[in-house]
Amino acid sequence: MRQRLISKTVLTLLIIILSFSFVISPVIATDGVKGDEVLTVGVPRDRCPIFYDDPETGEPIGIGIDLMRYAAEEAGYVPIFRFISEKNLKEALDNTEYDVIMPFGSAIQSAEGNTSVVSENLMQTPFTLVTLGNGVLPPLNDLRVGMLRSLGGGIETLHELFPDMEIETYDTMQESVKALRAGKLDALLHNSYVWSYVLQKPSYSDLTVQPSTMFSMDFRAGTIDTPEGRALIERLNGGIDSIGDTYRQAVILDHTSRKLYKYDFEDYIHEYGLVIVLVLLLIVALIIIAVQKIRAVRREQEEKMRELIDHDPLTGLYSLTGFRKKVEELLRAHPDTPYFLSYNNIRDFKFINESLGRDAGDELLKFWAARSMENLSDDEAMCRINSDRFVILCHIAGEEQMLADEKNIIEPVRNYFINRGKDIPVDICCGLYALTPEDFRSVDVDKMIDLAHDAEKRIRKERSVSLAYYNPEQWEKGRQAVEIANNLHKAIENGDIHVWYQPQVNYDTGEISGAEALCRWYHSKLGFLSPQEFIPTLEESGLIYDLDCFVWDKVCQDLKRWNELGHNWSVSVNVSREDLLADEDIAGHFNRLIEKYGLTPDQLRIEITESAYVDDPEVIISSTEKLRKAGFKVEMDDFGSGYSSLHMLKDVPVDRIKMDLNFLSGTGSPEKGRTIISCMIYMVHSLGMELIAEGVETINQAKFLQSQGCPEMQGFYFYKPMPVTEYEDLIKGQTEQL
Repeated sequence: MRQRLISKTVLTLLIIILSFSFVISPVIATDGVKGDEVLTVGVPRDRCPIFYDDPETGEPIGIGIDLMRYAAEEAGYVPIFRFISEKNLKEALDNTEYDVIMPFGSAIQSAEGNTSVVSENLMQTPFTLVTLGNGVLPPLNDLRVGMLRSLGGGIETLHELFPDMEIETYDTMQESVKALRAGKLDALLHNSYVWSYVLQKPSYSDLTVQPSTMFSMDFRAGTIDTPEGRALIERLNGGIDSIGDTYRQAVILDHTSRKLYKYDFEDYIHEYGLVIVLVLLLIVALIIIAVQKIRAVRREQEEKMRELIDHDPLTGLYSLTGFRKKVEELLRAHPDTPYFLSYNNIRDFKFINESLGRDAGDELLKFWAARSMENLSDDEAMCRINSDRFVILCHIAGEEQMLADEKNIIEPVRNYFINRGKDIPVDICCGLYALTPEDFRSVDVDKMIDLAHDAEKRIRKERSVSLAYYNPEQWEKGRQAVEIANNLHKAIENGDIHVWYQPQVNYDTGEISGAEALCRWYHSKLGFLSPQEFIPTLEESGLIYDLDCFVWDKVCQDLKRWNELGHNWSVSVNVSREDLLADEDIAGHFNRLIEKYGLTPDQLRIEITESAYVDDPEVIISSTEKLRKAGFKVEMDDFGSGYSSLHMLKDVPVDRIKMDLNFLSGTGSPEKGRTIISCMIYMVHSLGMELIAEGVETINQAKFLQSQGCPEMQGFYFYKPMPVTEYEDLIKGQTEQL
């Protein structure tokens, strides 16, 4: 019994050992490559799930790999799989580094023209269509199908089955999908196993696999048709025949059911785009809020710093630094507003602090600041320089406003302590400086304060005087200059500025040969203004060009009216240096005027002062040349008035010299003066220029000029400037007499 049991146990152990040896023997042979041949198999990349990279090792795996490995091992080979580096299978066939290439549907020629031999079929790969959505497909022969260019065998099969079908090939799946979505294709064609992987891409969710199979292709291995190649394939076929359908279906199911697709950046954007956008917006919003918060805190800190720098902590008024900025801002914004600057100081303020205490003095200063600010407008400003020194920028107002300020500010401050039961009057000392046009053009606040301070210092010790101007004459002149500059355009609009004419005569014939246009201003507040009063102010403020443009236009209007009455008269108009600098195309300006009013150039004579040629010779000479080229007569005005530069005559292209009679008037030797005039007349004639003398006031002057060959004259001896109506009557009367 015991022996039988031992025998039975030994037999069982032998069976187990034999079984184990059969199981492990292939593994030992494979791992150690003992007695078996290595088979190098070239496969294409990126045909998941048939061929793809192992995510851990990077080695080729997939349906085709598993089936070929099984068949090769059954045939006694140790298979090694490598991704082919060639563009297609035809080129890979010619590479001797591979023993076999897969997959082939049938035998093909290699890229070098060699025939191939293929193995038995490892499996059938069904090819199906993918469409955009669930649209109805046209008949198969009318179908436009897209395929990957690497599917050479499938393309040939499709051509054989459907010769009329339109087939487009693409290098990548992305290109083919893009063409499908653009409406260039009706469907895409690939094997169903690849579609099971590709359609896992989130952005391809709009693609639909059609249920019916277009055709199926064999899945074979192949090599160059040589005796060795045929022997290899024949041996490999034995292994392929041993693959059972159950195993084959299990391999296919295993790989097609895996979640092999790896999301790329585009997929994440497509899948979670809205969430990502919302998160990004939230992050951006938080960043913006944080930045705004930081900026708000910084602005608040900067504002506090500016407040400390620009404002006086006791009164809340501007500090000197803040006052400088505010005054510059106001003068830039209100260039036409007349301003004065006052420097204010309390006499014996030290006594107030010592007798009543510093707190009482501080309360007085705050009261003064508060009452002043209540009576200042938004375009005025006040600052506390230090201690009891206040500076105010105010409008230049009339007597009513000054009385109101006295009542609302000065008196309450003067009686501040008296109204509180203490017999201590507050005496304010004030110095005033009226701003000039130059102060608006070049703002120098410290200079203005110094000038107002100078006025204040002159009266500080004079108890009977509380107000002083920097210079009474300067004050009135400055006030008048501001009034003139600020009212020019209004005066032109209201017709307060008139063009007058001073006749020019030929002393030989007694006839009026022309006239010079001048202007007169009847100011609504200042009354009649002579040119000597307003011309320099307008030149200083840069407004003379505006006035001259008005005069030129008015003269052309008169000339047009005279032409319509049958009188073709000429007039000389003044052009200043400032005009030529303000308008580089002065010739174009006058051309447009004569075109506008239908005049001829000879009706306008352009007078340019001699000093202009001396100050800016290049600019003035260039403008003169352009004027003469346009047909205008150009005159050098005020020749000999004291700025003469005789050497300019050889360079200046003028038609007529207008000679000033300074040498015949005033002090000095009359004889020498007449000699100089004679020489000037001779010189001008010798240069081939015309000549007219201005400022002729006596008959002796007229006769002398005539005797020296200068009959053209202008001056009070003949006529004073007159309104246009008087000039018209004068010249019409002369015409009728002739």
